[in-house]
Amino acid sequence: MVYHLLRPLIFSLDAEQAHTWAIRAIRWLPKKPSPAQGLLASEVAGIHFPNPVGMAAGFDKDGEVPDALLGLGFGFAEVGSITPLPQAGNPKPRLFRLTEDRAVINRMGFNNGGAQAAARRLKARQGRPGVVGINIGANKDSADRIADYARMTQIMAPLATYLAVNISSPNTPGLRALQDESALTDLLNAVLEARGDDGPPVFLKVAPDLEPGDIDAIARIGMDKELGALIVSNTTISRPPLRSSHAGETGGLSGAPLKDLALQRLRDFRKATGGGIPLIGVGGIANAEDAWQRIRAGASLVQLYSAMVYEGPSIARAITSGLERLMRQEGYQSIAEAVGSE
Repeated sequence: MVYHLLRPLIFSLDAEQAHTWAIRAIRWLPKKPSPAQGLLASEVAGIHFPNPVGMAAGFDKDGEVPDALLGLGFGFAEVGSITPLPQAGNPKPRLFRLTEDRAVINRMGFNNGGAQAAARRLKARQGRPGVVGINIGANKDSADRIADYARMTQIMAPLATYLAVNISSPNTPGLRALQDESALTDLLNAVLEARGDDGPPVFLKVAPDLEPGDIDAIARIGMDKELGALIVSNTTISRPPLRSSHAGETGGLSGAPLKDLALQRLRDFRKATGGGIPLIGVGGIANAEDAWQRIRAGASLVQLYSAMVYEGPSIARAITSGLERLMRQEGYQSIAEAVGSE
């Protein structure tokens, strides 16, 4: 309620400036993570999740507020994307609210303070409870991007509950080429070798803009490499009909207009994997009904980001409360029981 009263003031600010202030404000919130929530607790990739609603990468790029996000009721928080070296990202403006469409377009370009700064920050939180994933990427001007991912794995594996390999951002030229079958195999071999046998599970984040052959190849490789999960999906470069004056901006589109495409890709990966690897549903999730639809379509977990821009910081608790209601209403005793039940 308070957020909706403040939203006109927040929306009067430049979108990136508002995001900076949001990080500063959240830093002061309580940092106690949600307890295991009965029906909503589950185990995925050997990790215990108190509830299935996570904060997607992109909000907390530098790992500044993961514990505060957990304190907001998220079952897990994914920080990043983080690259080996600091980089400024693309020229501003690069973040746009499409208010009429309840959407966001960004072309941030992996702006972050680099691995060493983030590692110091994340090392300081070691020993605290809560699931914190670290999303890793490659520098834009890197001569060897696979080596970047391997190096990031070495640095971040000791600090992460899970590692998310992000090859799906549309804002780093050529990055999505790593979704090609041969390149993806080489990349995952390097990451898994750098992680070692005792490291955290490795998740792979994929784009929604994939052809059927790509989906089948990624699914097969993911299962062959025994990945912990596939994160489906990132922002889209496609453009469904939009009303906002920012509709023509380049970059990745997220929020409500991505919902149908992201849901279809989740179903595609569920079919391609046959349930052989956990899936995390992302894109256009704004309420409990959206989250429940993804779970029933095959997602063991869900993530959001853009919806919090419009609904505010209480969104995680609103969705988890709604999920409990829907589960009881339909007679499910656990999230795992509901996964893929549509």
